[in-house]
Amino acid sequence: MKFAFSLKNKLKTAFLLFCIMCCTLMIRFLEDKSVEKINDSFISMYNDRLIPATDLYFIAENLYYKNAILQELLLGNDAAEGSTLANMNNHNRKIDSVINKYELTFLVKQEKNYLNEFKKALLVQQRIEAKMLNMASAEEGRSIYESTGKKAVNQTLVKLSALIKIQSKVGNELIKGSRIFVSGTKVYSTLQVILAIVIGIMIVNIVSASNMVKITNDKFNLN
Repeated sequence: MKFAFSLKNKLKTAFLLFCIMCCTLMIRFLEDKSVEKINDSFISMYNDRLIPATDLYFIAENLYYKNAILQELLLGNDAAEGSTLANMNNHNRKIDSVINKYELTFLVKQEKNYLNEFKKALLVQQRIEAKMLNMASAEEGRSIYESTGKKAVNQTLVKLSALIKIQSKVGNELIKGSRIFVSGTKVYSTLQVILAIVIGIMIVNIVSASNMVKITNDKFNLN
């Protein structure tokens, strides 16, 4: 009878230890997943937010240089006429290159919409610029610039500004997601500590029970 009772307790203990082992493995798996997601968030922050934001400022810089070239031409600077077209095309190629690179990054739906709007505004600006460059005189070019060119430039900058601003918004969302994963990792660590304490208590109980059985057996043998 005592043997059966002892065997039953051992089976219960073994089952509980098996369950704790399974829980520990599951917690470890979830913890690894959280760490992996945190790592992915930081990689995305760098590749899809920090670098593209820098590239967008590079676009703004080229738009500024293009506008400066046009201003020189429209002011009637003859020295600028010879290299104007080549310089404008050079800046346009740089802008197109950055846009193509930007499109390869991860873009949320709102970013895609803003990017499409920016590309449309940029295309309108480039058409007006080409029209101004083809004018026979600086006066005709200035007339086009004042009527439609200035508005097109401002519209392009507005669309670019909206695209730049959304970088910080999406970046903040990534940070919030990372905080959630970090909190989850802390919870998993706490559960592991609790399971370790439970295992310790069970070991103490097993040792105590073994000692009690030994004492009882010794008394029984003495009697």
